[in-house]
Amino acid sequence: MIDRFYPECRQGGRFAGNAYAALLEQVSERTAAMVAQWQAVGFCHGVMNTDNMSILGLTIDYGPFQFLDAFIPNHICNHSDESGRYAFNRQPNVAYWNLFCLGQALLPLIENQELALAALESYKTVFPRELEGRMRAKLGLVGEQEGDRELVEQVLQQLAAGRVDYPVFWRRLSKFVGGGPVDPVRDLFPDRERFDGWLRQYEERLPDDRGGAGAGMLRVNPKYVLRNHLCELAIRQAKLMDMTEVEALLRLVQAPFDEHPEQEDKAGFPPDWAAHIEISCSS
Repeated sequence: MIDRFYPECRQGGRFAGNAYAALLEQVSERTAAMVAQWQAVGFCHGVMNTDNMSILGLTIDYGPFQFLDAFIPNHICNHSDESGRYAFNRQPNVAYWNLFCLGQALLPLIENQELALAALESYKTVFPRELEGRMRAKLGLVGEQEGDRELVEQVLQQLAAGRVDYPVFWRRLSKFVGGGPVDPVRDLFPDRERFDGWLRQYEERLPDDRGGAGAGMLRVNPKYVLRNHLCELAIRQAKLMDMTEVEALLRLVQAPFDEHPEQEDKAGFPPDWAAHIEISCSS
C-alpha cells in the first residue's frame, strides 16, 4: 500500500523513519476531508463498518446510501440500523472510531502507541477545518472571519427546526445571492422572522461582489443529487427493460451543478411517498 499509493510516507516529515505512522496520519487526513465533504453535501453513507471504509479516503463500498431530502441531523438512511449508529450527524465520530481500529491493526508495525495516537490526532484538526471551509464556500463567504462558525450553525439549526429541503435551500440561496428574489428562500422556513434575522447577519458578511459570490455558490451547491425517489423510479423502469431514467440520472450526477432544463422535475422537492421508502443492506 505504501509503495503503490503513499510513497511519501517513506520520506521525511514528523514521522520520519516510521512509514507506518506516517501512513496512518495520511489515511486519517484523507478520511477527514472525505467525511467533511459528505457532511457539507448531505451524503449519508449508511453502513460505515470498518470494512466499508477506503484506505485511500474514497467514497466506496456503500450499500443503502442516501442524500438528505429534509435536513434532519439524526437521519438514519439504513432501515437495518435500528440503533442509529450510522446516522448522518454521527458519521464524523464513526469515521474517527474506524481510524482508531485501523491504528490498532497497524500498531504491531508502528511499534509505538504514542506515535499511533499522534497520527490519529490529525483527524481532529483536519475535519473541522475542511468542513468549515466547505460551509463557507456554500455560503459564498470569502476568507475566514470571526463569527462564521456561528453563522453556519445558526442556519443549520433553522434548517433542522423547519425540516427544510437541504439541496433546494442551498441552490435557492445561491440564486438569491447572485441577484435573484429572496422569497423562494424565505418561503422554505416556517419561522420567517427568525430566518430574516439570520439573513440580515449573512448579508452583512457577504463580499461586495455578490454576483461573483453567487456564481461560486452555484459551483459547490448541486442542483441535482441522487435522491431516493429518483433511484426508485429508475429501478422500476429498468425492471421493465427501459434504461431511459438510469441513463438520465447518470448524465445528471456527472454534471450536478449544471441547469439541465429538460430535467427540471428532478431538482424539485421529493413526492410525499418518498418518505416511506426503506432501504437496507438487503435492498
